[in-house]
Amino acid sequence: MENRESFLPYRCVLEGGTGEIVEKKSRFLASLRQTRTESEAAAFIEETRKKYWDASHNCSALVIGHGSLITRCSDDGEPSGTAGRPMLEVLLQEGLCDVTVVVTRYFGGTLLGTGGLVRAYGAAVKAGIEASRTAFMRYGCSLIIHTDYTDVGKIQYLLGKRGIGQTDASYTDRVTLKAVVFAEEEQGICKELTEATAGRAVFEAAERGYYISER
Repeated sequence: MENRESFLPYRCVLEGGTGEIVEKKSRFLASLRQTRTESEAAAFIEETRKKYWDASHNCSALVIGHGSLITRCSDDGEPSGTAGRPMLEVLLQEGLCDVTVVVTRYFGGTLLGTGGLVRAYGAAVKAGIEASRTAFMRYGCSLIIHTDYTDVGKIQYLLGKRGIGQTDASYTDRVTLKAVVFAEEEQGICKELTEATAGRAVFEAAERGYYISER
């Protein structure tokens, strides 16, 4: 089995959303979207600017790559450090990757001050995250298990015991089961299934990549 310890889990946005807060009559709309590249992020920021063309500000922050390889933020005319940076800090604190957030502000007529702006922009991003669907992603593979009919029950029991659900199954002269197995458990589960079936089960690791973690 391959050593995949360097593939760290991360959190991503599966479905973007928009959250809203109101602070002293100013409206803050936080829109999130999954963006895997800087060009995707730039396109989303521009799209949001056009959508809310009449807003006072469209501030933005983005994190691209696992481990926060690329980070950018913009105050879009707000006092330096009062919008983009607080927004970025929330994304980093929440452990989100490959994401861009744009907070649109409609000025309500009352100045919020430096501290008020920092709090409002940060709170808006949190509301945007709550309005979005996120998930933790872990590196693993689609494990294909070839076995005899007599061992199917044992294999399904051991998979279920670990919280691993089948993603597919076919029954011909032999049985082929598929299940998503994360990298850190791959070696252990294969060893356990080999022992339980006295070596009759044969394994094939396919489609390596990141999968949504349900456990």
